[in-house]
Amino acid sequence: MKAKHMIIAAFAAMALTQTSCEKVSPQGVLMAGTGVEDRVKMSEAYYRDYLMDSKNDIYVRPNEHGEYTYSFLVGADSHITDDSGRMDEMFKIGLDNDDLLYCHLGDIADTKAEYYIRLDSLMQEAKARYVVKNYKLNDYGRWIHKYDPDDMADGYSYDEIKLPFFPVVGNHDLTHNGWALWSNIFHSSFYEFDVVCGTDQLGNTVRDHFIFLDTASGTLGAHQVDLIEQGLLDGEKNYRYTFIFSHTNIFLPQHFQFSSTFPREEAYFLLDQFEKWNASAIFCGHVHKWDDRFFNSVYYVTLDTMCERNNPQPGDYLVRINVRDGGGYEMERVHMNYTAPKK
Repeated sequence: MKAKHMIIAAFAAMALTQTSCEKVSPQGVLMAGTGVEDRVKMSEAYYRDYLMDSKNDIYVRPNEHGEYTYSFLVGADSHITDDSGRMDEMFKIGLDNDDLLYCHLGDIADTKAEYYIRLDSLMQEAKARYVVKNYKLNDYGRWIHKYDPDDMADGYSYDEIKLPFFPVVGNHDLTHNGWALWSNIFHSSFYEFDVVCGTDQLGNTVRDHFIFLDTASGTLGAHQVDLIEQGLLDGEKNYRYTFIFSHTNIFLPQHFQFSSTFPREEAYFLLDQFEKWNASAIFCGHVHKWDDRFFNSVYYVTLDTMCERNNPQPGDYLVRINVRDGGGYEMERVHMNYTAPKK
């Protein structure tokens, strides 16, 4: 009888571990090749040297009516392997809609060098389309923005123009020592920037804040908590909106769902911190299941996976946030049509 109970327990444990993430990588949802403390410490130097201060801000150009409106696109858990069709579709959707920037909630690719080479190539192709649509060459072979020719009159070199794609790191991005691959492209596991939207009636600069956290290991880690408490991510200024991006989610779409989540103390810390930052919305991925809810006046959204293998049929796998001039924003779910070719 005891042996029978052990066998049943073993099968139960196997069933629990067959989560949506398991459809992509056999290594399991909790496996990671680099600890969060090491990642954050390695990222901190890059953040302080290259990502901190106003040189990383994104400026919204007024439309034909002089209004500072913009939108941004969010996707999650693309798990790129041999087929990068959905990721390419996300870039095309964002470009066609003139979205200001694109955000990704982690597990961007399974960790083989060839998959990250494919991702990098895909991003270079997306950047080329982005530059051709938004910039033109001046008489000196420099790129200037089509809709704001006075901006940077001397223009930019091609390398100075960045594709506005901003991911967080996910747990599957770290398997098989994947941090080396991920960081070679994106450099830092946490970062922030402002979107600048002109001035208000009093002449004050209007800023929306974007914060990207390293939660790939299901924990912030002690050093990241220290940096947050020291104000490194600077989330307590007088921002109009604060949008926060995390791979791991605090709330599970279903109470019986198995997934790695934050330790209880860290979950409480984050809930309090989001209130201190006056967060407008928190975007999460990881569990491959849609969920949205309000908690303490903060809006939490968990996105379904956009991976064509986990969701082979077309569906509403992206969300777009439309920010209005003068205040107010709406969220819409965005349909994806790509299906993998039959083999």
